[in-house]
Formats: sequence, structure tokens, C-alpha cells
Amino acid sequence: MAKLNINRRTRDVQVEADTPLLWVLREQLGLTGTKYGCGVALCGACAVHVNGEVERSCVITVGSLKPADRVVTIEGLSPKRSHPVQKAWAELDVPQCGYCHSGQIMAAAALLHEKPHPTDQEIDAAMTNICRCGTYQRVRAAVHLAASMPKAAPGKAKA
Repeated sequence: MAKLNINRRTRDVQVEADTPLLWVLREQLGLTGTKYGCGVALCGACAVHVNGEVERSCVITVGSLKPADRVVTIEGLSPKRSHPVQKAWAELDVPQCGYCHSGQIMAAAALLHEKPHPTDQEIDAAMTNICRCGTYQRVRAAVHLAASMPKAAPGKAKA
């Protein structure tokens, strides 16, 4: 039994300690916004926030998390999709197929929390998620747009 803080709720899950967080989120908790991509932390489709930092959930084991660790998924970033990054993504119609974009949004939210007004170079360095559709220019534009909007901390829903 593991006790996890997911999207500001304590959850008890019955899994082996070496189970990747990604599978607990998707299979045990039904939080399917976090996607499986590569399974080796390269693509970023599985990005979540752990204690405010963007992490790849396919390589984080449940046993490596402490009950005090705070995990935020795309579902918990802003339940009403009111986070500036989510608004910018919708306004600029960033996704093409959309598969990678929950991870992209999580990475962008973490970047803006660290650097509220990043340069193109800082965006390119931080946004290491892979997009097979090649929407990188729209991703960069959306990060800039989100930077100009009222701020919301990662994992915090706006009232």
C-alpha cells in the first residue's frame, strides 16, 4: 500500500514499490490525461509536477515518492482549465494531434513558474518534449502568450 498526494488529495494505492507513477495515475486512479509515450523519460508525454518541478512519470516509481510529495497532473493543474498556459494553448490552437500536449502544458507551466518571462532560448532549452506533429513554433508562441497573462502557480486552480 502506498499513500500518495495526487492533485491535492491523499490517495491509497495497492501497487508494488517499483510500479511507475504513470501507470498508477492512468490505471489505478483513472487520470488518463498523462500519456504514455516512450517509457524512458525522453518524450515528455508523461510529464507531471512533483513538488512543483516537472518530472517524467514513466520513470518515477511509487516507492521513490514520500507521502508528503505533491504530485500534480494535467487534471489537477487547473480543474476549470483556467491556468494561463491552458488558456494560451486554446487561444492559439496549439495542438495538432494533441497527444503530447498535456506533457507540453505541464512543462510550460513549470517553466513559467521558474521564469515568468522566458526568452525564446530559455523556452527552447526548457521545452524538451517531443511533438511528432512539429508544433514547436506554436508551443513557443503559447508560452509567450501565457507569460503575458495573469499568473497561476503550478498545481493551483484559480478561483
